[in-house]
Amino acid sequence: MKTSKARLWISYILQGIIVIMFLMGAVMNILQTEQAVTGATTLGYPESAVLHLGIALLISTLFYAFPKTSGFGAVLLTAWLGGAVATHVIHQDPLFDTIFPVLFGIVMWLALWLRQEKVQKLFAF
Repeated sequence: MKTSKARLWISYILQGIIVIMFLMGAVMNILQTEQAVTGATTLGYPESAVLHLGIALLISTLFYAFPKTSGFGAVLLTAWLGGAVATHVIHQDPLFDTIFPVLFGIVMWLALWLRQEKVQKLFAF
């Protein structure tokens, strides 16, 4: 089954947006910017964990960015987003803050589903 050029380009654009967003978060954590440290500590994470969280996010994002490891990266980033949902639930944050990581994850998998037959079989609608 051949993937159309339109589906292929849409998938690359969606994946690019996801990768850029995650890379921005990873870099902010690795550089331990004031915004990253304040955000993490406000949510209950120790300041010393910010660097480690950034490294984990960077590695997961790089796995997702490369075609041969994108499925593995998507699994790692899904776990990351699950942690984000759990954190927002624990802090009783507004519904949008809790649902946003879920929507982000759906778009992340949609990007792979549009062009990878294995993912299409995994999530057959």
